[in-house]
Parts: sequence; structure tokens; C-alpha cells
Amino acid sequence: QVQIVESGGGLVQAGGSLRLSCAASGSTFSIISMGWYRQAPGKSRELVAVITNNGRTTYADSVKGRFDISRDNAKNIAYLEMNLLKAEDTAVYYCNVILSSSRSSWGQGTQVTVSS
Repeated sequence: QVQIVESGGGLVQAGGSLRLSCAASGSTFSIISMGWYRQAPGKSRELVAVITNNGRTTYADSVKGRFDISRDNAKNIAYLEMNLLKAEDTAVYYCNVILSSSRSSWGQGTQVTVSS
């Protein structure tokens, strides 16, 4: 069992930056990847970025070059640095952790609002 706490959301103007944090606790030894998803009103939840234990990253095309995912393995914290934010980045951002058992855990979500 892994518990997740997200932080760092808020309101920012277009072109601004925010950093999200995802702290995992519990059976963190079983984590194989940590990632961020987002869900805008009326839309499906979509992948934003993922980072594996060995540091391999994957990004949605819509955020490449603007967002950067990183991870502190010692502290079991994943970060999402979001730059050059656009109105279309407005969504609830969720942290997702994939475990070695193939199960996953989700955070409660943090709201990111970008004003144009």
C-alpha cells in the first residue's frame, strides 16, 4: 500500500510557472514509476508525464519542452516543473504511482488554473 500526497497547485497567469510535488509513503520499495495525469472539465484523464525508477521519462506531446518531471528516489518525491503555462493546461492534476505488483495508487488531485 502506498499513500500519496500532492501539493503545489494554484492560480497562475499564462506564461507563468508552477511546480507540483508528489510525496509517496508506505510500501515505497515497490514503486516502479511515478507520474502525473490531468483531467480538465468535461474531458478524460490524460497522461502528462511519467518517470521510471531508472530515470526514463515520457511526456505528452502537448507539454514537451515546457514541463519537466523529476524524482528524488531517496525521498520518494516526484516533481513536475511546469513552465510557459497555457490556459489549456488548466485541470486537476493527479499523481499516479505504479507498483511492482502492477497495482497503482492515485493522489487526491491538485487544481491548476491558468488565466489568460
